[in-house]
Amino acid sequence: MRKEAIARVQLVFTLFDADGNGVIEADDFELMAERVVASVPEADAGRHEAMVNAFRTYWQTLAAELDTNRDGRVDWAEFQDIVLTPEHFSAAVTEFADALTAVADPDGDGMVERPTFVAVMKAIGFAPHNIHALFDALEPAGTEHASVPAWTEAIKDYYRPDKAGIADHLVAAPAS
Repeated sequence: MRKEAIARVQLVFTLFDADGNGVIEADDFELMAERVVASVPEADAGRHEAMVNAFRTYWQTLAAELDTNRDGRVDWAEFQDIVLTPEHFSAAVTEFADALTAVADPDGDGMVERPTFVAVMKAIGFAPHNIHALFDALEPAGTEHASVPAWTEAIKDYYRPDKAGIADHLVAAPAS
């Protein structure tokens, strides 16, 4: 197992624990969905709904695969198994990546503007300096637009434990 994959998983756990209580629960995903939807008010209701549904699917997948004691919560000991079975999560990650990037592209032109990208990533909990570094790593068109497909692929790569050099600059403490 790559050390950087474990560091990415630790960051994801912290981000998914949206209320900061030390475990991941359905309410964390509802809170994150609410924050993301609020960060892009100009997106239409269909994109908002797809985003909320993607967060719910992600939670349902995590709970089904990782909540070994079936207490409705995923703790760190349970969550770290995500790096051992990434194939169980690829459909949920793909749905999440597609919905997140679609909500951040409300005009559907295939590009996300830096301010919208920043707002969405802050809503998830990433630190501002990490957000700008990721945006720049997406090889933006100019300085203020990045490709939605590039961002979608970067999200999926982030969850692949066998990948190296994938937005590793994001592996830092989330915003508090």
